[in-house]
Amino acid sequence: MSKSLFNDFEAVSSKAWKQKIQVDLKGADYNDTLIWHTNEGIDVKPFYHSDEFESLPETSASKATQWKISQVIEVKNANEANAKAIDAIDRGAESIIFNITSDTISIDDLLQNIDLKSIPVEIKCDFLSEEFLNKLSSSTNTSLVTFHTDIIGHLAKTGNWYTNLKDDHEKFDAIVKSSNQFSIDAGLYQNAGANIVQQLAYSLAHANEYLNHFDDLSAEAKEAIEVTFNTAVGSSYFFEIAKLRALRQLWQTLASEYGFNTNCRIIALPSKRNKTIYDYNVNMLRTTTECMSAVLGGANVVANLPYDSLYHHSNEFGDRIARNQLLVLKNESYFDKVNNPADGAYYIESLTEQLAEKALALFKDIEANGGFLSQLKEGTIQRKIKESADKEQADFDAEKLILLGTNKHPNPEDKMKNDLEVSPFLKIEKRKALIEPIIEKRLSENLEINRLKEE
Repeated sequence: MSKSLFNDFEAVSSKAWKQKIQVDLKGADYNDTLIWHTNEGIDVKPFYHSDEFESLPETSASKATQWKISQVIEVKNANEANAKAIDAIDRGAESIIFNITSDTISIDDLLQNIDLKSIPVEIKCDFLSEEFLNKLSSSTNTSLVTFHTDIIGHLAKTGNWYTNLKDDHEKFDAIVKSSNQFSIDAGLYQNAGANIVQQLAYSLAHANEYLNHFDDLSAEAKEAIEVTFNTAVGSSYFFEIAKLRALRQLWQTLASEYGFNTNCRIIALPSKRNKTIYDYNVNMLRTTTECMSAVLGGANVVANLPYDSLYHHSNEFGDRIARNQLLVLKNESYFDKVNNPADGAYYIESLTEQLAEKALALFKDIEANGGFLSQLKEGTIQRKIKESADKEQADFDAEKLILLGTNKHPNPEDKMKNDLEVSPFLKIEKRKALIEPIIEKRLSENLEINRLKEE
């Protein structure tokens, strides 16, 4: 067809659309009726138009055709974890995330019969050990193995260094220089209740501490380092897509200033914050949309959260359903057929731009006031996250923020007291800490505790 059908119609400007909407509102205020004001300070309009952009957005760097389906496996016994990983791979997993609790775990046993030439493996440890990395490096071809190290993330989450500042930094330096890898636990901020602008700014400021630390490396060494952001994805569908897109843009901006590799990896898991023990099957709906946001936002690796992970030990059924949700997205919903699927959507492009700008402004404010570690030690970061979390909690308690089946349309016949294999509630351990830790907490905890008492 040589002539587009739409050339026969006159273009309609955003101003004309708004005028038409105002007429249809019959006197109701446009701003009060149709503008959504978010906790991030973004005013969401009822429509977006191309004439609101000074220039066309650039093509994003995400490759949605290449995302990997991953499964998280807690490693307490190497042979059992290995058997579980091989079974997951046979059933469709394309990547494995091992959470290792002890440095006595045998790497050889853990990775036996896993094809590391085709199956990427993420190694996350509850300890800091250069020796463990050396065992990993000497026992296998590690080209597709990512060794996650984040001493600042550990400090933020626990309130303490692994050992002490000096020892942790020495081990961290050695690990990074040996592996050319480090990671950022960005999911901590989301699960603790930070809004999206805070999540982005704190993740960037967190990463900036490391870039400052390694600024004396050679240009070649900087370019060789691979940085991974471990993110948590919430239920605000379009905002979460925009969040991951903004994260890539912000990292590119920051890394280019230091001469580091401007590409980063993003691993995404659904948030724990909005998951519930009552009407628990709704968790599957929440995780499905969150995984969709992760893919469309450009995550490299997506691992799902089993619907019953809050209150059950890891089990075959829960893990299978979680993995199958991702398999359906990829193989039946075709979420791997188009690169950069969110590009050009005016709403998402606008959200991405606004989130990136606001996060960059907050990042600059953090740096102007001593940097991330300084504000973490002063308690400023913790206080700001708590303020955001308290506001979100108040919205949940007032039923402005809805979790279906929990604070809206609960099923009074739903009983959970006898089904709790593990406690789904926050545990506060009294111990000496250098700083106040950032605490992860679910929105529905208090309501659930009260319901359990009444069963």
